[in-house]
Amino acid sequence: QVQLVESGGGLVQAGGSLRLSCVVSGSIASLNAMAWYRQAPGMERELVAQISVGGRTHFTDSVKGRFTISRDNAKNTLYLQMNSLKPEDTAMYYCAASDLLSTVTQEELHGMAYWGKGTLVTVSS
Repeated sequence: QVQLVESGGGLVQAGGSLRLSCVVSGSIASLNAMAWYRQAPGMERELVAQISVGGRTHFTDSVKGRFTISRDNAKNTLYLQMNSLKPEDTAMYYCAASDLLSTVTQEELHGMAYWGKGTLVTVSS
């Protein structure tokens, strides 16, 4: 089985920076795209950024120009570099991964077969 473990969350002031990490372990040969999602109190979970096997990236409009997603294959680690943080970025951040051999039909899973437990990011004003 695949396991995802996030780290790097914390409390920062508006305008500050933070880097989140997601270490991947287990049977990773069939993993496909990876992504970061977030969920704020009282809000639905939303996609923040994603990266394909080929390295193509996508960001939600609210974080474009501020966040960067990357991966280090040698360390089996996914990163989310967050700059110019705003109070609106406060949320629980989750790492997720899709699997080429796994069919995901539940809409709330966003096509992702594996999820981490999350790391909390709090941005003060």
